Amino acid sequence: MLSVIVMPSPAWAQDAAAETAIRGIVAEQADAWNAGDGARYASRLAPDSSFTNIFGMVMYGAPAFVKRHQEILATFYKGTTKKHVVRKIRFVTPDVALVDIDNEVRGVKAMPAGIPVPSDGIIKTQLMEVFVRRNGQWWIEAYHNVDTKRSTP
Repeated sequence: MLSVIVMPSPAWAQDAAAETAIRGIVAEQADAWNAGDGARYASRLAPDSSFTNIFGMVMYGAPAFVKRHQEILATFYKGTTKKHVVRKIRFVTPDVALVDIDNEVRGVKAMPAGIPVPSDGIIKTQLMEVFVRRNGQWWIEAYHNVDTKRSTP
């Protein structure tokens, strides 16, 4: 008779507390955006993080991220609302998580020159955030946001 022994998976594979903490940070980002608060939106960015936005701009460091988000929330994204839906969290190690997020910015009325405003006023993107846990706290080390192109009828 063959018996199967089920071994518990490594703690990092299903770290419910870590997943809850990460989901909380992602939700807090949306809340901060909706309040128009660029500094709060960036509060979990690691000091030397990298950031790629939907326009292809690449920046480094939390101060650049804060500055850019304060600018956009005061101009073309002023008054918009953000919706984050976590698609997947994958723990690469116990202290590193890749987080795929379906991202929507609603209420868009204007965009920078040469970029069309969607007819429904909704910008949809795929956002990947790389989280690293240090001293029990989760920090975003990389933020990569890609525009989701929609086909036109």
